Amino acid sequence: MLNIVQDIDNRVAIKSALISVSDKTGLDTFVPALLEACPGITIYSTGGTYSAIKALLKPGQEGQLVAVSDYTGQPEMQGGLVKTLDFKIYLGILSETYNDAHQADIQRLCAVPIDMVVVNLYPFKRTVALPGVTPEQARTNIDIGGPCMVRASAKNYLRVASVTDPQDYARLITELREQNGTLGLDTRFYLMKKSFAHTADYDTAIASFFAKTAPDAVSATYRLH
Repeated sequence: MLNIVQDIDNRVAIKSALISVSDKTGLDTFVPALLEACPGITIYSTGGTYSAIKALLKPGQEGQLVAVSDYTGQPEMQGGLVKTLDFKIYLGILSETYNDAHQADIQRLCAVPIDMVVVNLYPFKRTVALPGVTPEQARTNIDIGGPCMVRASAKNYLRVASVTDPQDYARLITELREQNGTLGLDTRFYLMKKSFAHTADYDTAIASFFAKTAPDAVSATYRLH
């Protein structure tokens, strides 16, 4: 049965954010401003993004950054292939404020509603634009968890801000400062449209590259057993 929603909040307080970005442009100004505009916010992060954010924290802010693996209780797969694909993460992203069953699931798992997802994807287009790029170099730059988080957070724009473009950081901080750490429905809807365009462009680039790749080029890339 489809999940049809009627009741939502116009303005949502940003109390928790999941940040995992390949392009770290602007992170050095966005994160400190986010911590200032949303007092008490908790940031969940992974890998290189976690390390980059940790370096930006002031004394006393250490408890506001949590590794995703500590939150989920699941270590990352070797090579970072699986980091955020976890029920607890997607429960936090997709849950609805006025859905009693969702709220019961959150309490049962000691989960947290995630109010903002800041994600951009592995640089597939930049990689395949390099001279002599191999199918394997292209394949390894196909992001899995990133598009899933973007799609989930964009789908739930009813409550969640899905942020994929560093160019939007300044706009979001301005609104958060002016609106007591909250984002409105109009902003979340604007971000949703950009998010689905972002993943659509990403998938198109992948399909286009491999459509032009001959099977012989693929088999020549690997040692076949």
